[in-house]
Formats: sequence, C-alpha cells, structure tokens
Amino acid sequence: MVTCIQTQLLHTRTFQLRSSSSKKPTSLRCSAATPSTKKSYKITLLPGDGIGPEVVSVAKDVLLLTGSIHGIKLEFQEKLLGGAALDATGVPLPDDTLSVAKQSDAVLLGAIGGYKWDKNEKHLKPETGLLQLREGLRVFANLRPATVFPQLVDASTLKREIAEGVDLMVVRELTGGIYFGKPRGFGTNENGEETGFNTEIYAAHEASMFWRKRVMALAQEYPDVELSHMYVDNAAMQLVRYPKQFDTIVTNNIFGDILSDEASMITGSIGMLPSASLGDSGPGLFEPIHGSAPDIAGQDKANPFATVLSAAMLLKYGLGEVEAAERIESAVLETLNRGFRTADIYSAGTKLVGCKQLGEEILKSVESHAPAAAAV
Repeated sequence: MVTCIQTQLLHTRTFQLRSSSSKKPTSLRCSAATPSTKKSYKITLLPGDGIGPEVVSVAKDVLLLTGSIHGIKLEFQEKLLGGAALDATGVPLPDDTLSVAKQSDAVLLGAIGGYKWDKNEKHLKPETGLLQLREGLRVFANLRPATVFPQLVDASTLKREIAEGVDLMVVRELTGGIYFGKPRGFGTNENGEETGFNTEIYAAHEASMFWRKRVMALAQEYPDVELSHMYVDNAAMQLVRYPKQFDTIVTNNIFGDILSDEASMITGSIGMLPSASLGDSGPGLFEPIHGSAPDIAGQDKANPFATVLSAAMLLKYGLGEVEAAERIESAVLETLNRGFRTADIYSAGTKLVGCKQLGEEILKSVESHAPAAAAV
C-alpha cells in the first residue's frame, strides 16, 4: 500500500532545498534519518526576552528528565540574544553567543523582542540578532508543523468540521529573499517624495523563480508524491477554506512567514506551535513560533507547550533521538488529556494553570508514560 502525500508548492518555491551559502545542491541535514549512537550532547539555551526565559526553563526541565529516562546526557549553556543581549552588551547577537551556538549540537531559543527596543535603529533591534543567528548557523530550511490537537479543536477559529484533522507542515526557505535582499533603503522620487525600497532577490542556487522548473524535474523521481503549484494569495485563502487539503507547503521566506502564522491560528493558539531551522551541517535552531509577549512576561501566564514541542523537534531532527522525542510528544498529549490549560487555550471544564504548574504536569506525564503516537 502506497501513501500519497500531497505537497503544495507556492509560486517561487522549491521542494528540493538548497543552501544559500553554496551554489551546489545540498541535502537537508536531518539527524532523525539515521539512529544516533552518541548519547552526550551540548545544548545552547537562548532564553531571550519577555516570556522566553519562562518557557525555556520548562523545556529545559523536560529535556533533562527525558534525557535521564533514555540514558541521554545533556549539557546546557545559556547565552544572551535579542533585547537581553542589547541591554547587557550593546549588540543583539554577541560574538560569544554565536561562537558557543556554533560549537553546540543544537540550539533552543525562547523568544526575542519587546516594546522597549521598538525605536532602536535596525542594527540595534532584537530581531536583527535573530536574523544574524540564522545566518551564522547557516540554517536555511524552517520546518513549521501546524497540527490541530483533538483536545483543542474547539479552540480553533474555524468550524470544527474544517479544523478537525488538520496536520500540515510548512517548509520555509529562511535565509534569502526580501529579508536579506540588497539594495534596500530610502530615497526620493522625481516629485520630491520620500521613498523606501526592499529587494526580493534569489540566485539560482537559492531557487525562487527557478523553483517550479526544478521541482517538476525532481518530482519525476518521486511518482508517489502528488505535486501541485499555487499562488500565495490563493494558498492563503485555501488555508482557511479547506486546510486539510495540505500536507506540506514549501515556500520562500516571506510567504512562509505569513502562511505559517496563518496556519497557526487554525490550531487554536500560536502558543502550541514549535519550529525547527536546519542546514546541511552544524547545529539546528529550535524555537516556538510565538513572540516574546511582553504584556504577560513575568506573570506566569505563558504557554510553554510550543517550546516543549520545539524541544521534541530538537531531539528528533537535531539529535536523532526519536524515542525520546516521542516521549515528550506523548507527554504533551497526555497533559492535554488530563485537562490542564493556560489561559490562551482554556475552555469551560478544563483546569486553568500557569506556566510553572503546566510544566510540572508535563514532567509528570513524561515520567509516567512511554512514547505513543507522535504529536508533531
């Protein structure tokens, strides 16, 4: 029996990912493809700003407990990034942070940014540090799963019959396009009006307008994969009209940024969604897709599920420790089954708890349950 996977490709995208640092075709590094024999790893923690430290603390505890159960030694080193780095060092990505991250086996990030730094010049914004980190680690493929958990289907903004069963992956090119394109800046037009401009540019080795041609050629090697192309405006509409039609969406940087956030709301809360950023070598970067939420920072209201699931992706895709990852995924499902919720996913009949208590409940589930069906 052959399973047919429908892979949607937006205009200016490629299914075969290529690194922006090389003109040669490259394979996406995925440690889960081969069982790992190494049982000792170095993890760089970047708590960042806002609720970042709160959710990373929970994820660290979950990783430590899971590692102890599976005989995996995890060594953590915490470094500064974003606004916290700006306040302490004057730059959003200190050299020491990047150096340590490069030497680790994987990097777990909380969140960056906040109102405090909104008026900074571009090179002194927390978000610039994140872009520099991605570039420095040479991660070019961003995996963003969007799964509607059965326990949270009624939290979706869509009708139950539309949202139920949604399980898709957005694969986003991460280091090219309008976020990195040059020239960019400000000028004046012939009428004396101030203008601003950015450049959406891709080279052949990065894909974009070349993607359809290359994907169609590559698709011949995988006849069991159903392939179609779609313009981004249509894709945005189809995501809310009938999201179950998608299995995998492969798209460029800015389209992927927008569509993955749209897909997140189908699931009921952006606080449930993890992500992984991978390259062809070196450590991957794993982080929740939500922001730093400065309005609730320090109030024990943050939802740590997305960061915990990012930790599961770290184990699965970054370290190849699939069984350990599945234990965490199962623990998330079990914690939801037991009715524990933070405010963003709370509904009548469930138990409203804070970030710390939810972390404690996840730990109980990790300790008491073996891996079951994967959540992401």
